[in-house]
Amino acid sequence: MKIAIIGIGTVGAAVATAVHGTGLAREIVLYDRDGARARAAAEDLGHASAFCYDIDITAASSYRALRGSDIVIIAAGANQKPGETRTDLLQKNVAVIRDIVPRVMPYVNPKTVKFIVVTNPLDVMVMLTQQLSKIPTQRVIGTGTMLDSARLRTLISRMFNVSTQSINAYVLGEHGDSSVINWASMSIGAIGLDDFVRQTKSSLTQNARKTIEHRVRNAAYDIIRGRGATWDGIGAAVADLVRTIVHNERRVLTVSIYDPTTAPRIAMSMPRIVGENGVIASLRPHMAPGESTALRQSARIIRKNFDAIDK
Repeated sequence: MKIAIIGIGTVGAAVATAVHGTGLAREIVLYDRDGARARAAAEDLGHASAFCYDIDITAASSYRALRGSDIVIIAAGANQKPGETRTDLLQKNVAVIRDIVPRVMPYVNPKTVKFIVVTNPLDVMVMLTQQLSKIPTQRVIGTGTMLDSARLRTLISRMFNVSTQSINAYVLGEHGDSSVINWASMSIGAIGLDDFVRQTKSSLTQNARKTIEHRVRNAAYDIIRGRGATWDGIGAAVADLVRTIVHNERRVLTVSIYDPTTAPRIAMSMPRIVGENGVIASLRPHMAPGESTALRQSARIIRKNFDAIDK
């Protein structure tokens, strides 16, 4: 398994470390337009290999080094700064994706390669990557709301003192401010959330739900204010997605792919079965009327952002 990572800034370096830690790659290629940065990252990660997995790690100064990559992870682009939204990055990162994808395609097999998109605004970048690469939609996968859903499960776990592994909870729609928490389908240990609250004599007020929603949607902003950027969470999310693909685990993840059957035609996050060939199936969970309305609004925002990019 050859994995290429494009963009070795704070996020890309964290992704490289997390993917390296899975031990699933025989070769990892790090590409950054700053060649010194890529070489330093490859050297540092190469030293780390002495403590875990013996993986061939190289720095690339040319896209030719990506030849034969099975998975290409795009982590390049401007990162959010304090006070910025993901949408604020739109035009800057559109230019980045438009530069990268056409340069990658001559060196990968369009019949088998999988793209994992990390660059924000995520859903728009997924649509643009698929448009430029012209490979099937199921193999251009954005990490979507995987991290948002993990944040949600973490907050629910802390509230009820239950392992996150026993919680099924999803954030849908945009990886952004219009994301939708799917309370109606949430369960803990196969028991619906409301029934779990009754059985355990716990409490989950409307105010508590609103607080959780606020914390999920604003988690990135809070981390950026205190740390300058978010990287550990998204690194782990990418590694989990890579593991799911490589092992053909067929797990349900809230990833983002372009779906031409939706109205409007967009990429956004829904529960999807993921395996070795990318997304196998998209699922539609039970939603409360208000959640369905919010999801449609989220879809309109994504489409508006995509339509706003310079053509």
